Amino acid sequence: MTYIVTDNCIRCKYTDCVEVCPVDCFYEGENFLVIHPDECIDCGVCEPECPAEAIKPDTEPGLDKWLQINTEYAKIWPNITVKRDPLPESKEMDGVAGKYEKYFSPKPGTGD
Repeated sequence: MTYIVTDNCIRCKYTDCVEVCPVDCFYEGENFLVIHPDECIDCGVCEPECPAEAIKPDTEPGLDKWLQINTEYAKIWPNITVKRDPLPESKEMDGVAGKYEKYFSPKPGTGD
């Protein structure tokens, strides 16, 4: 098992989770975070830290797409280990349906 970041992170990008990760397995895109599944030690400390409830165990049904997205982008985006302010639109975007199709950006973030 590993933890993965799902679509509710898109255009919210809260970083509370990266600060508590003991193995620094979060990677930053322009408007989204991902977890590197091969680096995650399945400790689960990040899941309750996410205000958008976007972090899920990959054992939940229907998350294969998100496991693939996390795996792909963790290989090319920069590592992030420090908490930053969420995106300005984070409160309005929390819970919006269809975020991946409408808003996902494959561009990398700045990292640490």
